[in-house]
Amino acid sequence: MSEPYDPYIPAEPSAAVRSGNAAASSTPNMKTAAIQQQIDDTVGIMRENISKVSERGERLDSLQDKTDNLAVSAQGFRRGANRVRKKMWWKDMRMRLCIIIGIIILLVVIIVPIATKFHGK
Repeated sequence: MSEPYDPYIPAEPSAAVRSGNAAASSTPNMKTAAIQQQIDDTVGIMRENISKVSERGERLDSLQDKTDNLAVSAQGFRRGANRVRKKMWWKDMRMRLCIIIGIIILLVVIIVPIATKFHGK
């Protein structure tokens, strides 16, 4: 019965090693070691990438919270600005009405005596 292939378990010594040809068996071991080193490097890079993605996710969550707070502040500012705008519009309208009433009173004060003076003669 044969066992499944596992790249992390070194292979059994081949017939070449048993016969004394050590150079033939060292080449596959060096290739295996080089491939294992590449795999280890790749695993390390992937772990770094996962760590960076996790940090980025945390920063995105923080940025999302700040964006939500900014949106709430903007909405409050918009309400306050509309309230001030309406208040200033009423204040401006009262001022215009006061000026118009003042002009009408002034005209009445000027025109009524002149009209009564010419009408009375």
